[in-house]
Amino acid sequence: MKTSVVCRILFSLFLCSSLITACAQSYRDELDLGVAAYKNSHYEDAIQHFRKATELDPSQMTAHIYLATALVSQYIPGVETQDNLLLAQQAIEQYQFILDGDASHEQKLNSAKGVAYLYLNMKNWDEAKQYYQQASSFDPADPEPYYSMGVIDWTRTYQPRMEARAKLKMSPDQHLDSAIPAQQRICEELRATNSAAIDDGIDNLNKAIRLRPDYDDAMAYMNLMFRERADLECDDPSARDRDLKTADEWVDKTLAVKKAKAKQQGSFQR
Repeated sequence: MKTSVVCRILFSLFLCSSLITACAQSYRDELDLGVAAYKNSHYEDAIQHFRKATELDPSQMTAHIYLATALVSQYIPGVETQDNLLLAQQAIEQYQFILDGDASHEQKLNSAKGVAYLYLNMKNWDEAKQYYQQASSFDPADPEPYYSMGVIDWTRTYQPRMEARAKLKMSPDQHLDSAIPAQQRICEELRATNSAAIDDGIDNLNKAIRLRPDYDDAMAYMNLMFRERADLECDDPSARDRDLKTADEWVDKTLAVKKAKAKQQGSFQR
């Protein structure tokens, strides 16, 4: 009788052990199949395998990272079809799972950047900036999130200003003039809505350049940010001239850095 009970217990333990081993093997198999499919550019197959791997063992963050990466590879920035937006949302869910879970520092950093990138391309500026800020908290020495936040700040100020100027039928070389009532009103409205974003953008771009002194893309946007500020100095021509002078200086710095990089690249090629 005792022997029979012991046998049943041992059989049960053996069965459980076998099931656990089979599950682990299935997870690894699905992950490997997904990697192979991704390398061969079979992205839909890769997505299916990675998704299955996350279902078999949700605690494995690698599968979630791979699934998010495969989904992003299928996402087309700027295309607002339902299927395309669904790909982005599914990738965001995987990244968020990693951010909320027991993941490594690098996995969380890459996930925050991944979510920010998707929201940026979906033109969800607030969400994009939120996740770039989160990425900066994971790695304060990385200049790229600061640059991206600066780009967002410029985009949010440039578009409404251009729309307002178009309504006033202003040419590109004209600046808002406080002596003209309609332009003064628009200037005050834009200053109220854009000034904080302009200051924040300049601050973010300065941080990016301090961390990467030859960051020519950040320098180019610094030029644009000072031109945004200059156009809102509608009742202070001297302040406008100072901002335009600073903008021109950033143009010169950008060109100098690009020239130095091109020269250095040419010396490497020789």
